[in-house]
Amino acid sequence: MELISQLFDLFLHLDEHLNTVIQTYGFWTYLLLFLVIFMETGLVVTPFLPGDSLIFAAGTFAGLGSLKILPLFIILCIAAIAGDTANYWIGHTIGPKAFSGSIRFLKKEYLDRTHRFYEKHGGKTIILARFIPIIRTFAPFVAGVGEMSYGRFLSFNVIGGIAWVTLFSYGGYFFGNLKFVQENFSFVVVAIIIISVMPAVFEYFKERYTASRKVQASIDEN
Repeated sequence: MELISQLFDLFLHLDEHLNTVIQTYGFWTYLLLFLVIFMETGLVVTPFLPGDSLIFAAGTFAGLGSLKILPLFIILCIAAIAGDTANYWIGHTIGPKAFSGSIRFLKKEYLDRTHRFYEKHGGKTIILARFIPIIRTFAPFVAGVGEMSYGRFLSFNVIGGIAWVTLFSYGGYFFGNLKFVQENFSFVVVAIIIISVMPAVFEYFKERYTASRKVQASIDEN
């Protein structure tokens, strides 16, 4: 319970915490930001770490002059791309073992189905997943498990990573220092999170609606 409370505080007062880090660690802040973004995108066990909001906050401090925007942008792009790459290879490495048949509920057909899905829709999935918390952590892992070709994965990984970091770092750089944003930073962070998860929520209800229509159509036919 205490951990959840601490995470809430971290997200809602991200600007204050990041300011403390910058004042305390100076140049090493770049390394710390690299590690957080790398872990958020590269390890399936740390999807709770801040991503969008942290990059936006870092861009805000770059606008204030506390950080330099170009090094920040390059470092975060490398972290995002490297994180997804690591996550892909973790999934690629343990996937065949996990789906070898030793674990009853992990069937080989599920792996084959995932592989076919990513070969057909993988590019769009990898790019769009970048902008959705939690999902962006699992998308590269599943791509690796499904044995999506690495060359195909890498191209979309680079495009998605750069687009993601560009949007939020320069968004913070140009808009983070507006008076309204500074005075309501916690609300801005919450808004970023809500907007980010909306596509996933919309897709979920869309699938539920489509499935219910199919069931109803089947009932009507009978």
